[in-house]
Amino acid sequence: MHASTGFQGRSAGLGLALVSAFAFGGSGVAAKPLIEAGLDPLHVVWLRVAGAAVIMLPVAWRHRNLVRERPALLAGFGLFAVAGVQAFYFASISRIPVGVALLVEYLAPALVLGWVRFVQRRPVTRAAALGVVLAVGGLACVVEVWAGLSFDLIGLLLALGAACCQVGYFVLSDHGGQDGRGGEGEHAEPPHPVGVIAYGLLVGAGVLTVVARPWGMDWSLLGGSADMNGGEVPAWLLLGWIVLLATVLAYATGVVSVRLLSPQVAGVVACLEAVIATGLAWVLLGEHLSAPQLIGGLTVLTGAFIAQSTAPTPPSGPVAAGAGSAAAAEGELSRDRAPH
Repeated sequence: MHASTGFQGRSAGLGLALVSAFAFGGSGVAAKPLIEAGLDPLHVVWLRVAGAAVIMLPVAWRHRNLVRERPALLAGFGLFAVAGVQAFYFASISRIPVGVALLVEYLAPALVLGWVRFVQRRPVTRAAALGVVLAVGGLACVVEVWAGLSFDLIGLLLALGAACCQVGYFVLSDHGGQDGRGGEGEHAEPPHPVGVIAYGLLVGAGVLTVVARPWGMDWSLLGGSADMNGGEVPAWLLLGWIVLLATVLAYATGVVSVRLLSPQVAGVVACLEAVIATGLAWVLLGEHLSAPQLIGGLTVLTGAFIAQSTAPTPPSGPVAAGAGSAAAAEGELSRDRAPH
């Protein structure tokens, strides 16, 4: 009976993780037509985060104690996992293909190991080092360095910025996990993951409001249509896709799925986001990647997964990986996993 229940739970978790990966993977595909229609990338990010934050307001009110108990965690989630990752990612896809931007963002797990080894001076396994080498080598194929970086250097740097924001939150979470103790050394209850997400969206919306200045946005564009590989799609429909599916649904299903799956399985499924995004961009946007880029992308994912799964000491606190591996991130927030 217990075995049957456990199998059903894992099956449900795998299904929800796949839904989360598909939802997150479609964010860039839905956003790029809006950007090409005339919306500034920062305005698209603001619409996404602010819209999701409004929907999550009831959750934030329910978990309002987090403001007093975990202010640093909420600020970190909002600044790095929400505002930073999304702003850099959406800015990058305005210049380079969606799949390439997301694959570059998946360097984050490898970059985390660089922080662990050279800043924290903790040992790194040979397998983890191999993962870093594979990820960097794969990235060289994705951007086709033999072409003299004629790709788009600014777009590449923006995608790397998204990866660095993920690293920043990984580092923050490593310290944040040490804050989960009571005044007399007793372990405090871990913060509710959905509550952290809700406040992260609120913080991110506040930061992006100052940066994006949405009052200068051409709101009439949302009443028009956007071109998606030769077809006209209502702009409001794409915005609804970004807010409801690629943000609210993606985060919610990611939280539940990681509670039901092991960290390793959740990490593998989260890596599918880049594959899904590349496939959707190929079909819906007509963004075809060359054979070396496809091989390089697979190498990046393989190296990132090896680097992530063989880290010597997993973070003990909440971790958010933003647009790149959010399902794994929520697992850290719930402490079931102890992913940009």
